[in-house]
Amino acid sequence: MTTAPPEDQRRLLAVQALDTRTAQLAHRRRTLPVLARIDELAARRADIDAALVTSRTAVSDLRREVAKAEADVEQVRSREARDQGRLDSGRESPKDLQALTSELTALARRRSDLEDVELEVMERLEAHESALAELTRASDVLSAQERAATEERESEVALVDAEAAEVADKRVAAAAGLDSELVALYEKVRAQSGGLGAAALHAGRCEGCRMEVNPKELGAIRGAAPEQVVRCEECGRILVRLADSGL
Repeated sequence: MTTAPPEDQRRLLAVQALDTRTAQLAHRRRTLPVLARIDELAARRADIDAALVTSRTAVSDLRREVAKAEADVEQVRSREARDQGRLDSGRESPKDLQALTSELTALARRRSDLEDVELEVMERLEAHESALAELTRASDVLSAQERAATEERESEVALVDAEAAEVADKRVAAAAGLDSELVALYEKVRAQSGGLGAAALHAGRCEGCRMEVNPKELGAIRGAAPEQVVRCEECGRILVRLADSGL
């Protein structure tokens, strides 16, 4: 049977209150609303980065297509200019002139087809460049949101940590000099009871499990010595007897 000075038992409630506050602060730190927002932004970042890679690849490929189309058109134009020069020189034979005229006609058709291809690729490139610009702007906006959320998280975490440090100092002071066996029992019960190891007995009710103490048990508690550490029959927590315990 554990015994401890009544004053130490009462002081245990202050220690419990500080331990409860520490647990609340730890939970608050883990569940800050800004953390959910950061996770959401991270998911959006993954999506937009993937879209940017796809868009940049498409733009790069289309720019190569445009360059090739332009080169193909320029090659035909150069051939046309050369043939036209020979035709205009008047030094070719009638047979060669006829061949040049036929070739120029074919080259004109070929150039027209290639210019259509060039125009179609340029239009696709323009559309993809516009989409890439939109994605880039969206990425910039997202980056600003990420920076703001990170700053908010750091600020809020700093506030929680500062309070947690203050509570830890108070906890050390509150537990200083307490009966060692009482503290050991408290820590054991607290570990087994979801962080709540001691509770006040208020108006015949355990403030830990909120259950009314049955009359028989209440009578036994009433008859126990002040130094005797009593526990709730329902939840097993240390019951601290106060002036309003209903004894």
